[in-house]
Amino acid sequence: MKILITGVTGMVGSHLAEYVLAEHPGVEIHCLLRWRSPRDNILGIQSRLNLHLGDLRDLSGLTNLLTKVRPERIFHLAAQSYVDQSFAAPVDTLDTNIIGTANLLEAIRLSKTDPTIHICSSSEVYGQVRPDEVPINENNVLRPASPYAVSKVGEDMLGLQYFLSYGIKTLRTRMFTHTGPRRGSVFAESTFAEQIAQRELGLAQGPVKHGNLDSVRTITHVKDAVRAYWTLLEKCPPGEVYNIGGSETLTVGEILEILKRHATVPITQEVDPARLRPSDVTLQIPNISKFQNATGWKPTISMEDTLLDLLNYHRVRLKALYNK
Repeated sequence: MKILITGVTGMVGSHLAEYVLAEHPGVEIHCLLRWRSPRDNILGIQSRLNLHLGDLRDLSGLTNLLTKVRPERIFHLAAQSYVDQSFAAPVDTLDTNIIGTANLLEAIRLSKTDPTIHICSSSEVYGQVRPDEVPINENNVLRPASPYAVSKVGEDMLGLQYFLSYGIKTLRTRMFTHTGPRRGSVFAESTFAEQIAQRELGLAQGPVKHGNLDSVRTITHVKDAVRAYWTLLEKCPPGEVYNIGGSETLTVGEILEILKRHATVPITQEVDPARLRPSDVTLQIPNISKFQNATGWKPTISMEDTLLDLLNYHRVRLKALYNK
Protein backbone atom coordinates (compact mmCIF):
# COMPACT_ATOMS: atom_id res chain seq x y z
CA MET A 1 0.00 0.00 0.00
CA LYS A 2 1.11 3.56 -0.76
CA ILE A 3 0.08 6.48 1.41
CA LEU A 4 0.69 10.22 1.15
CA ILE A 5 1.04 12.48 4.19
CA THR A 6 0.87 16.25 3.85
CA GLY A 7 2.32 18.16 6.78
CA VAL A 8 4.71 15.37 7.73
CA THR A 9 7.13 17.76 9.43
CA GLY A 10 4.54 18.86 11.99
CA MET A 11 3.75 17.25 15.32
CA VAL A 12 0.92 15.04 14.07
CA GLY A 13 2.43 14.24 10.68
CA SER A 14 5.74 13.11 12.14
CA HIS A 15 4.05 10.94 14.76
CA LEU A 16 1.78 9.44 12.09
CA ALA A 17 4.80 8.53 9.97
CA GLU A 18 6.45 6.88 12.98
CA TYR A 19 3.26 4.99 13.80
CA VAL A 20 2.96 3.61 10.27
CA LEU A 21 6.63 2.61 10.15
CA ALA A 22 6.28 0.76 13.45
CA GLU A 23 2.84 -0.81 13.06
CA HIS A 24 2.50 -1.24 9.28
CA PRO A 25 6.06 -1.76 7.97
CA GLY A 26 4.88 -2.88 4.54
CA VAL A 27 3.34 0.51 3.77
CA GLU A 28 5.21 2.81 1.38
CA ILE A 29 5.10 6.32 2.84
CA HIS A 30 5.20 9.36 0.56
CA CYS A 31 5.27 12.84 2.03
CA LEU A 32 4.65 16.32 0.65
CA LEU A 33 6.72 19.09 2.21
CA ARG A 34 7.92 22.56 1.31
CA TRP A 35 11.64 23.05 0.69
CA ARG A 36 11.88 25.45 3.64
CA SER A 37 10.04 23.26 6.15
CA PRO A 38 12.20 22.43 9.21
CA ARG A 39 12.88 18.69 9.33
CA ASP A 40 13.75 18.40 13.02
CA ASN A 41 10.70 16.21 13.74
CA ILE A 42 11.59 13.63 11.09
CA LEU A 43 15.39 13.57 11.31
CA GLY A 44 15.39 10.04 12.70
CA ILE A 45 13.11 8.59 10.04
CA GLN A 46 13.46 10.67 6.88
CA SER A 47 15.68 8.07 5.20
CA ARG A 48 12.71 5.67 5.37
CA LEU A 49 10.28 8.15 3.81
CA ASN A 50 9.76 9.17 0.20
CA LEU A 51 9.93 12.97 0.42
CA HIS A 52 8.49 15.14 -2.34
CA LEU A 53 9.08 18.89 -2.39
CA GLY A 54 5.97 20.85 -3.32
CA ASP A 55 3.30 23.24 -2.16
CA LEU A 56 -0.46 22.95 -1.66
CA ARG A 57 -0.86 26.22 -3.59
CA ASP A 58 0.58 24.60 -6.74
CA LEU A 59 -2.22 22.66 -8.43
CA SER A 60 -0.15 21.43 -11.36
CA GLY A 61 2.59 20.18 -9.07
CA LEU A 62 0.08 18.33 -6.91
CA THR A 63 -1.56 16.77 -9.96
CA ASN A 64 1.81 15.58 -11.27
CA LEU A 65 2.71 14.14 -7.85
CA LEU A 66 -0.55 12.19 -7.53
CA THR A 67 -0.30 10.94 -11.11
CA LYS A 68 3.22 9.66 -10.37
CA VAL A 69 2.70 8.20 -6.88
CA ARG A 70 -0.97 7.14 -7.09
CA PRO A 71 -1.44 6.74 -3.31
CA GLU A 72 -4.25 4.58 -1.99
CA ARG A 73 -4.65 6.72 1.15
CA ILE A 74 -3.97 10.40 1.80
CA PHE A 75 -3.68 11.99 5.24
CA HIS A 76 -4.11 15.72 4.68
CA LEU A 77 -2.61 17.27 7.81
CA ALA A 78 -0.80 20.32 6.41
CA ALA A 79 -2.29 23.62 7.58
CA GLN A 80 -1.69 26.99 9.17
CA SER A 81 -2.92 25.73 12.54
CA TYR A 82 -2.25 28.55 15.01
CA VAL A 83 -5.40 30.46 15.97
CA ASP A 84 -3.59 33.63 17.10
CA GLN A 85 -1.62 33.81 13.85
CA SER A 86 -4.87 33.58 11.92
CA PHE A 87 -5.97 36.89 13.45
CA ALA A 88 -2.65 38.46 12.41
CA ALA A 89 -2.69 36.96 8.89
CA PRO A 90 -6.26 35.92 8.01
CA VAL A 91 -5.84 35.90 4.24
CA ASP A 92 -2.73 33.71 4.40
CA THR A 93 -4.55 31.30 6.73
CA LEU A 94 -7.56 31.07 4.41
CA ASP A 95 -5.34 30.66 1.36
CA THR A 96 -3.19 27.92 2.89
CA ASN A 97 -6.03 25.94 4.42
CA ILE A 98 -8.96 26.39 2.03
CA ILE A 99 -7.26 26.93 -1.33
CA GLY A 100 -4.60 24.35 -0.44
CA THR A 101 -7.27 21.76 0.31
CA ALA A 102 -9.22 22.66 -2.83
CA ASN A 103 -6.05 22.17 -4.87
CA LEU A 104 -5.40 18.76 -3.32
CA LEU A 105 -8.95 17.61 -4.02
CA GLU A 106 -8.80 18.98 -7.56
CA ALA A 107 -5.50 17.18 -8.09
CA ILE A 108 -7.16 13.91 -7.07
CA ARG A 109 -9.93 14.56 -9.58
CA LEU A 110 -7.63 15.64 -12.41
CA SER A 111 -5.14 12.81 -11.90
CA LYS A 112 -7.98 10.27 -11.97
CA THR A 113 -6.62 8.58 -8.87
CA ASP A 114 -8.96 7.00 -6.34
CA PRO A 115 -7.50 7.33 -2.84
CA THR A 116 -9.36 7.49 0.43
CA ILE A 117 -8.50 10.89 1.87
CA HIS A 118 -8.60 12.11 5.46
CA ILE A 119 -9.48 15.81 5.68
CA CYS A 120 -8.27 17.08 9.04
CA SER A 121 -10.83 19.65 10.17
CA SER A 122 -10.96 20.90 13.77
CA SER A 123 -13.18 21.25 16.82
CA GLU A 124 -12.67 25.00 16.39
CA VAL A 125 -15.40 24.92 13.72
CA TYR A 126 -18.00 24.68 16.51
CA GLY A 127 -16.89 27.98 18.04
CA GLN A 128 -18.52 29.09 21.27
CA VAL A 129 -21.14 26.45 22.06
CA ARG A 130 -23.94 26.84 24.58
CA PRO A 131 -23.89 24.80 27.81
CA ASP A 132 -26.95 22.85 26.65
CA GLU A 133 -25.03 21.74 23.52
CA VAL A 134 -22.35 19.90 25.50
CA PRO A 135 -21.06 17.30 24.83
CA ILE A 136 -20.76 18.52 21.24
CA ASN A 137 -21.91 16.14 18.52
CA GLU A 138 -21.25 16.30 14.79
CA ASN A 139 -24.63 17.89 14.03
CA ASN A 140 -23.98 20.92 16.23
CA VAL A 141 -24.23 24.37 14.66
CA LEU A 142 -20.89 25.69 13.34
CA ARG A 143 -20.02 29.12 14.78
CA PRO A 144 -16.36 29.71 13.83
CA ALA A 145 -14.81 32.37 16.08
CA SER A 146 -11.45 32.93 14.33
CA PRO A 147 -10.09 33.08 10.78
CA TYR A 148 -8.47 29.70 11.50
CA ALA A 149 -11.85 28.22 12.43
CA VAL A 150 -13.39 29.70 9.27
CA SER A 151 -10.61 28.10 7.22
CA LYS A 152 -11.34 24.73 8.82
CA VAL A 153 -15.05 25.07 8.04
CA GLY A 154 -13.95 25.64 4.44
CA GLU A 155 -11.77 22.53 4.42
CA ASP A 156 -14.52 20.50 6.06
CA MET A 157 -17.20 21.54 3.58
CA LEU A 158 -14.89 21.10 0.59
CA GLY A 159 -14.32 17.53 1.70
CA LEU A 160 -18.07 16.95 1.81
CA GLN A 161 -18.69 18.72 -1.50
CA TYR A 162 -16.07 16.71 -3.40
CA PHE A 163 -17.59 13.52 -2.04
CA LEU A 164 -21.09 14.57 -3.09
CA SER A 165 -20.10 16.04 -6.46
CA TYR A 166 -17.38 13.67 -7.67
CA GLY A 167 -17.50 10.61 -5.40
CA ILE A 168 -14.01 11.35 -4.05
CA LYS A 169 -13.64 9.21 -0.92
CA THR A 170 -13.22 11.85 1.75
CA LEU A 171 -13.50 11.38 5.50
CA ARG A 172 -13.47 14.40 7.81
CA THR A 173 -12.38 14.57 11.44
CA ARG A 174 -12.96 17.31 13.99
CA MET A 175 -10.18 16.61 16.43
CA PHE A 176 -10.35 18.28 19.82
CA THR A 177 -7.21 19.34 21.73
CA HIS A 178 -4.33 16.93 21.12
CA THR A 179 -0.79 17.39 22.31
CA GLY A 180 2.43 15.72 23.32
CA PRO A 181 6.07 15.75 22.19
CA ARG A 182 6.76 18.20 19.32
CA ARG A 183 3.73 20.35 20.07
CA GLY A 184 4.45 23.89 18.90
CA SER A 185 5.30 26.35 21.64
CA VAL A 186 2.61 28.76 20.46
CA PHE A 187 -0.11 26.52 21.94
CA ALA A 188 -1.18 27.09 25.54
CA GLU A 189 -0.22 23.81 27.20
CA SER A 190 3.04 23.66 25.27
CA THR A 191 4.11 27.22 26.09
CA PHE A 192 3.37 26.47 29.76
CA ALA A 193 5.57 23.39 29.61
CA GLU A 194 8.33 25.23 27.77
CA GLN A 195 8.31 28.13 30.23
CA ILE A 196 8.50 25.72 33.18
CA ALA A 197 11.40 23.83 31.58
CA GLN A 198 13.19 27.14 30.97
CA ARG A 199 12.91 28.02 34.65
CA GLU A 200 14.06 24.58 35.73
CA LEU A 201 17.19 24.98 33.59
CA GLY A 202 17.85 28.57 34.66
CA LEU A 203 17.15 29.91 31.17
CA ALA A 204 14.41 32.26 32.35
CA GLN A 205 13.07 33.76 35.56
CA GLY A 206 9.83 35.23 36.81
CA PRO A 207 6.25 34.01 36.49
CA VAL A 208 4.93 31.81 33.73
CA LYS A 209 2.89 33.97 31.35
CA HIS A 210 -0.60 32.88 30.34
CA GLY A 211 -3.82 34.03 28.70
CA ASN A 212 -7.38 32.88 29.41
CA LEU A 213 -7.34 30.04 31.94
CA ASP A 214 -11.10 29.42 32.05
CA SER A 215 -11.52 27.58 28.75
CA VAL A 216 -12.67 23.96 29.21
CA ARG A 217 -10.92 21.25 27.21
CA THR A 218 -10.30 17.55 26.83
CA ILE A 219 -6.80 16.43 25.89
CA THR A 220 -5.71 13.55 23.65
CA HIS A 221 -2.13 12.34 23.35
CA VAL A 222 -0.81 12.75 19.82
CA LYS A 223 -0.02 9.01 19.71
CA ASP A 224 -3.69 8.22 20.36
CA ALA A 225 -4.64 10.82 17.74
CA VAL A 226 -2.58 9.27 14.93
CA ARG A 227 -3.85 5.81 15.82
CA ALA A 228 -7.37 7.24 15.46
CA TYR A 229 -6.53 8.67 12.04
CA TRP A 230 -5.20 5.35 10.76
CA THR A 231 -8.25 3.53 12.14
CA LEU A 232 -10.51 6.10 10.45
CA LEU A 233 -9.38 5.11 6.96
CA GLU A 234 -9.39 1.43 7.88
CA LYS A 235 -12.95 1.21 9.16
CA CYS A 236 -15.12 4.21 8.29
CA PRO A 237 -17.24 4.78 5.17
CA PRO A 238 -16.42 7.76 2.94
CA GLY A 239 -18.47 10.93 3.21
CA GLU A 240 -18.71 10.89 7.01
CA VAL A 241 -17.48 13.33 9.66
CA TYR A 242 -16.33 12.34 13.14
CA ASN A 243 -15.47 14.08 16.39
CA ILE A 244 -12.33 12.69 18.03
CA GLY A 245 -11.14 13.73 21.46
CA GLY A 246 -10.24 12.79 24.99
CA SER A 247 -12.41 11.57 27.82
CA GLU A 248 -11.01 13.69 30.69
CA THR A 249 -12.28 17.27 31.02
CA LEU A 250 -10.35 20.14 32.61
CA THR A 251 -9.73 23.88 32.27
CA VAL A 252 -6.64 25.47 30.80
CA GLY A 253 -5.88 26.68 34.32
CA GLU A 254 -5.98 23.10 35.58
CA ILE A 255 -3.60 22.10 32.79
CA LEU A 256 -1.17 24.72 34.08
CA GLU A 257 -1.58 23.47 37.65
CA ILE A 258 -0.77 19.88 36.62
CA LEU A 259 2.38 21.02 34.83
CA LYS A 260 3.39 23.15 37.84
CA ARG A 261 2.96 20.10 40.06
CA HIS A 262 5.55 18.25 37.98
CA ALA A 263 8.00 21.17 38.04
CA THR A 264 11.27 20.76 39.95
CA VAL A 265 11.36 24.45 40.99
CA PRO A 266 8.65 26.73 42.43
CA ILE A 267 6.51 28.23 39.66
CA THR A 268 4.42 31.40 39.83
CA GLN A 269 2.11 32.67 37.10
CA GLU A 270 0.90 35.95 35.62
CA VAL A 271 -1.62 36.92 32.96
CA ASP A 272 -0.16 38.38 29.77
CA PRO A 273 -2.72 40.63 28.01
CA ALA A 274 -1.01 39.90 24.69
CA ARG A 275 -2.07 36.25 25.03
CA LEU A 276 -5.79 37.10 25.23
CA ARG A 277 -7.61 36.61 21.92
CA PRO A 278 -10.19 38.97 20.35
CA SER A 279 -12.67 36.07 20.62
CA ASP A 280 -12.11 32.74 22.30
CA VAL A 281 -13.65 29.28 22.37
CA THR A 282 -14.16 28.31 25.99
CA LEU A 283 -16.21 25.10 26.02
CA GLN A 284 -14.72 22.21 24.04
CA ILE A 285 -16.15 18.92 25.30
CA PRO A 286 -16.78 16.37 22.53
CA ASN A 287 -19.27 13.57 22.07
CA ILE A 288 -17.08 10.94 20.39
CA SER A 289 -19.59 8.09 20.46
CA LYS A 290 -20.07 8.10 16.67
CA PHE A 291 -16.37 7.45 16.06
CA GLN A 292 -16.09 4.95 18.90
CA ASN A 293 -19.10 2.99 17.66
CA ALA A 294 -17.68 2.92 14.13
CA THR A 295 -14.14 1.91 15.07
CA GLY A 296 -13.84 0.77 18.69
CA TRP A 297 -11.09 3.38 19.20
CA LYS A 298 -10.57 4.91 22.61
CA PRO A 299 -7.76 6.98 24.12
CA THR A 300 -5.22 4.91 26.05
CA ILE A 301 -2.81 7.55 27.43
CA SER A 302 -4.02 9.55 30.43
CA MET A 303 -4.18 13.32 30.48
CA GLU A 304 -1.59 13.41 33.27
CA ASP A 305 0.87 11.24 31.31
CA THR A 306 0.23 13.29 28.18
CA LEU A 307 1.17 16.54 29.91
CA LEU A 308 4.22 14.95 31.55
CA ASP A 309 5.37 13.69 28.13
CA LEU A 310 5.05 17.25 26.84
CA LEU A 311 7.04 18.69 29.74
CA ASN A 312 9.77 16.07 29.37
CA TYR A 313 9.98 16.82 25.65
CA HIS A 314 10.72 20.48 26.35
CA ARG A 315 13.22 19.55 29.09
CA VAL A 316 15.18 17.31 26.70
CA ARG A 317 14.93 19.77 23.78
CA LEU A 318 16.14 22.77 25.79
CA LYS A 319 18.95 20.82 27.46
CA ALA A 320 20.25 19.79 24.05
CA LEU A 321 19.78 23.29 22.59
CA TYR A 322 21.66 25.04 25.38
CA ASN A 323 24.06 22.22 26.33
CA LYS A 324 22.68 22.13 29.87
